[in-house]
Amino acid sequence: MFSVAAILAATTSCSPSPDAAENKTLKIVYQKTDSFTALDAVMQDAKKEFEAAHSGVTVDLQPIQANDDDYGTKLALTQRSTDTAPDVFYEDTFKVRSDVDAGYLLKLDSYLEKWSDWPAFDEAAKEAGRADDGAVYAVPLGTDTRAIWYNKAVLRKAGIPVPWQPKTWEEILAAARAIKAADPEAIPFNLYAGKATGEGTVMQGFYELLYGTDSTLYDEHEKKWVVGSQGFTDSLAFLKTLYDEKLAVSPAEALDANVWKKVFGEWFPKGKLGATVEGSYAPSFWQKGGAYEWPGYEQDMGVAMFPTQKGQEPGGVSMSGGWTLALGAKSKNPDLSFSFLTTVLNKKNALSYDINNSQIAVRTDVAADPGYLAANPFVKDVSDLVKVTHYRPATTDYPRISTAVQEATEAVITGKKSPEDASADYDAALRKLVGEDKVLGK
Repeated sequence: MFSVAAILAATTSCSPSPDAAENKTLKIVYQKTDSFTALDAVMQDAKKEFEAAHSGVTVDLQPIQANDDDYGTKLALTQRSTDTAPDVFYEDTFKVRSDVDAGYLLKLDSYLEKWSDWPAFDEAAKEAGRADDGAVYAVPLGTDTRAIWYNKAVLRKAGIPVPWQPKTWEEILAAARAIKAADPEAIPFNLYAGKATGEGTVMQGFYELLYGTDSTLYDEHEKKWVVGSQGFTDSLAFLKTLYDEKLAVSPAEALDANVWKKVFGEWFPKGKLGATVEGSYAPSFWQKGGAYEWPGYEQDMGVAMFPTQKGQEPGGVSMSGGWTLALGAKSKNPDLSFSFLTTVLNKKNALSYDINNSQIAVRTDVAADPGYLAANPFVKDVSDLVKVTHYRPATTDYPRISTAVQEATEAVITGKKSPEDASADYDAALRKLVGEDKVLGK
């Protein structure tokens, strides 16, 4: 097994390093919630492993109890001062570039060149931590895809054969209407919308629609944001139909930041929800030790690819994101900090994290491990979606634009704006955010 002591030796062999001094403390900041404890468990293990190998070094774990958006806000606050800035922290892939520009992340290339485990990481996954200057600033923990998760019993009651694989948006609506007719109390199809669910709204909702049209959010070739998109309007129109016909949750429920807890912990296990769009990590909530243990979920649940609008190629859509570990640019102990990062992400700990959090492995040796392959029956299905997946534009503008998209969905599902008006208002907000020279009409 790779020794964390070896990397420390490699980075300090030329001359004495201040990192080698005794009585050092490393501040480690990451997210923890009632339903997301997998990273905390790995951090606790890595702390014991690291402190045992580094006499006089204390690893100070500082988990932040918050949802994704609030975690990002609180993490940014810690970065303002050298006294509170973390040495190692949990970083969302879509914030890497903006946080590099803000001066929060330390460039890792010189460390990665000496780390013997780095070649084991998937080449595509490595790009998640790369910034505009071509350097790598963060190391991926895992990745994910999005799919339709459905309750087989609810679909069968509505006369829908399983396994179910809708080919178009219209087939989703047809299935949802059949579920509603068979059980008026059931929620046929949940698709997140509104600002309360933050990135969940776009990653597990709007983008599944948009990227199944002939439009995109951002033109990667031209490096410009798309305006005047018919696909954008069509996507909002689908949401309007879903909510107007009461085929989804109520607007009030959609605007509850904790609606996902009901999805996983109540509606699916009790047979009250037909389907939802969620991440490949969904089984982590139901498996043994998960926040909402559900014995037998493997038999009760099914997974399907989200279809393109009219069944056009490539036939389906997924979105991928994932999280990384990064080093703080203000760290006083960068060598030790990188050594701790490699401890968290060694094969043993990466395998444990990927299994317990139902992540798609980014280390090739973990991906081939029998324990990983046997972790849950949906691993192959959700991993196969990588071939149709898309990634959010990792630009410094993106977080604000994501908010504008969320606002457009909220305006439509609450009936405040038509899809056409919400699209026009989004275009206007986009132009104001990025400037006329950074938009492209399509």
